[in-house]
Amino acid sequence: MTEDIASDVVIQEHLKRNYRWNFLVNTMDGASFGFGMSFFSSTIILPLFVSHFTHSPLTIGLISFLGWGGIFLPQLFTANAVERAPRKKFFPVTLGFFLERLPILLLAPAVYFLAIRQPILTLVIFFVLYTWQNVGAGVILVGWQDMIAKIIPVEKRGRFFGISNFIGNGTGILGALAVPFILDKFTFPLGYVFTFAVAGGMFLLSWVFLSLTREPAVKSSKPPLSQSNYFRSLPEVLRRDRNFRMYLLAQIIFALSGMATGFLVVYSAQTWNLPDAVASGFMVTLQIGLTLAFLVFGFLSDRKGHKLNLEICMALSALLLVLAIIAPSPWWFFPIFFLRGAVNAGTFVSGISIVYEFTEAENRPTYIGLANTIPGIVVSVAPLIGGWLAGAVSYRAMFLLSAVIGAASWVLLRFAVREPRKMKS
Repeated sequence: MTEDIASDVVIQEHLKRNYRWNFLVNTMDGASFGFGMSFFSSTIILPLFVSHFTHSPLTIGLISFLGWGGIFLPQLFTANAVERAPRKKFFPVTLGFFLERLPILLLAPAVYFLAIRQPILTLVIFFVLYTWQNVGAGVILVGWQDMIAKIIPVEKRGRFFGISNFIGNGTGILGALAVPFILDKFTFPLGYVFTFAVAGGMFLLSWVFLSLTREPAVKSSKPPLSQSNYFRSLPEVLRRDRNFRMYLLAQIIFALSGMATGFLVVYSAQTWNLPDAVASGFMVTLQIGLTLAFLVFGFLSDRKGHKLNLEICMALSALLLVLAIIAPSPWWFFPIFFLRGAVNAGTFVSGISIVYEFTEAENRPTYIGLANTIPGIVVSVAPLIGGWLAGAVSYRAMFLLSAVIGAASWVLLRFAVREPRKMKS
């Protein structure tokens, strides 16, 4: 296969011939990455780790702020380059090793050598590596999403995301079962050293599978734009596409409701004085919720479209926060985290895939960048707002406000946004 592929016929033949291979290796990428995430959950494991150094809600809120902000904010700055790249694989594979995978490989040794002797330095290094990893993910994510949209047909994307994450989070249940045992058996910080080491190893394995993707080169027919002219063209994209604009508004509101997510495990641990081994046990139900929901939402979206999935997730997100407010015991948090896992799964499957259906292939990176970066600004700030509210008022008051905002996002998506797949048919 030469660098420049001559025709659409050759391109489509290449994609068809390599579809099963690409489905397999990218499924294994998602599966191994999902397993690694069971040892590196920003919802449970990382807040518990940081709580060993500080009980400040604002500091704990930095985990979600840096995580979501790092992932979402860079994407609009890379979309122009992704549109012009003949092969999108360059971004998640070549850049991805150094920008996304390497920092996690460095985390376990840093914690091992410094956590006891230099706790403040350890916390600083953790946030530096965590920021590096998430900003790196943000830089490469548009390229990865565009690559997946290129090699996986539209009618099979839901099941691709569903199956790959079903496998990853199915094995992640084993990881979630292992984490409480590890944290209980080994004194701090050794338990976290082991969990971070496993996460880093699985992220590296997922990169190996990703590097095996077979992607044809496709030159863009759009004239090149400077970055400044590219940014000046973005308002026109939003002006001419009302449906996409209303979708973005619903996502922005939903992003604000996410201020509560990173505080659920901290609230339960502090309210009932739970040890790490018990609190980390919520990972099991989170992983079960993720695993089952990935499969359900993956196939449901292929049949009914992605908008329905997102409506269900917004409703469940508000419901689980209400349950957290009225919970009379920590045992309620097992079904709460099950629902949290389901919400995470549905928003991942359909939050990524629905954007592909608002536009054509040549404009896809721009739509991906807009859909991720604009709500991402709110996603990154929301945990800091949540941390401030939790400290100034209470966790329960913050949960209630988040639930109301989440319900508002459901109303907007349900009644103001049309299913883009039906608009094309």
